[in-house]
Amino acid sequence: MRAPADADVIIVGAGMPGATLALALSSAGLTPLLVDPQTFEIQCAPTFDGRASAISFAAFRQWRALGAAAFLEDHAQRIEQILVTDGRSPGAAARGPGAAFLRFDAAEIAERSGGEPLGYMLENRRIRSGLARAVAEAGITVLAPERVRAVEVDAGGARVTLAGGRILAAPLVVGADGRGSLVRREAGLGTLGWDYGHTAVVATVGLERDHGGVAYEHFLPSGPFAILPLTGRRASLVWTEAPRRAAALKDCRAVVFEAHLSRRFGAFMGDVVLDGPRFTYPLSLQLADGLIAPRVALVGDAAHAIHPIAGQGLNMGLKDVAALAQVLTDAARLGEDIGDAAVLARYGRWRGVDNLGVALATHAFNGLFSNNNPLLRAARGAGMAIVNRIGPARRLFMNEAGGAVGDLPRLLRGEGL
Repeated sequence: MRAPADADVIIVGAGMPGATLALALSSAGLTPLLVDPQTFEIQCAPTFDGRASAISFAAFRQWRALGAAAFLEDHAQRIEQILVTDGRSPGAAARGPGAAFLRFDAAEIAERSGGEPLGYMLENRRIRSGLARAVAEAGITVLAPERVRAVEVDAGGARVTLAGGRILAAPLVVGADGRGSLVRREAGLGTLGWDYGHTAVVATVGLERDHGGVAYEHFLPSGPFAILPLTGRRASLVWTEAPRRAAALKDCRAVVFEAHLSRRFGAFMGDVVLDGPRFTYPLSLQLADGLIAPRVALVGDAAHAIHPIAGQGLNMGLKDVAALAQVLTDAARLGEDIGDAAVLARYGRWRGVDNLGVALATHAFNGLFSNNNPLLRAARGAGMAIVNRIGPARRLFMNEAGGAVGDLPRLLRGEGL
């Protein structure tokens, strides 16, 4: 006789997508179980991950609908404007924008968005901390630190074997365990992708002058250089360089880093100083062969890891979560087996094309802007100048970046499941 299920859904990976999915399923009456090799306390430490994420206003609506926003709003910086400029290396950020620039302003879409900003900037550790509190309040079981050793499936359900030998059973296993996903490998799903040959140097910096909620994306031949507003007079810096130079920037003395930063950053924010450790992240593209396998579904970086040039990586994962949660809860209410192939196929169809489109668009965008080819420079400069002068085109870009277009799951519309 088969052992009773330990949960409706076992979610491997309690990071931002995994924790959000657990909250969504729990809100709809299903029983999720989270498994992660790291405790929430470790994931929330300042030294764990120095990144910050641009969260689309649609994705933030999801957290509001799930009751998690109450733990996040104090740390969320509204992005009121985005200024995109095309410059030359080095030191171009010190210059004012010429004809080749784009300015996006939340006020242009305020009527349609309900007064939402273009997005929200949050430090990843703050997101994890807020989601951890929401998960605890919801009474969701979290097994951490705990590693998964194997995943097995058959017609009747899925079994997850933990490192200590304990076996968990559920109708469905979700892989939310990142780029190196064990769930994806155990499901027999491969990946396609490539390295970009660049590394992102990430740090938080303190500013002498207020940023006014403006995000700056400055494109240089070595890659994007982004200054992204955080709460207080702080910003998240994403500085793309060749791997060797990135390693030198990470390891050099703070005063040396700040000198290079000042030259690249310019003087428009006054003095800029480091506020915490520096981190480096190699940039690559990785797409799973599919989002589903028998009794397995993938979300977030386990399914797709893209270049951060447009800030869409986490937002794609949160869209996965919203779509999968809706598919599973609707199926459960109809009395269907939520791990059945027909149910999972609905999720695969819903998110597969969109994920591929965003990944390819991001790749093309990076190729267009991260080079110094004079012909491409002239073409993109002309294109930026034209788009900047066409209101409907600007508004289309802003609504797309805000995640408010297409076939949106209910959670991304701010509705409950």
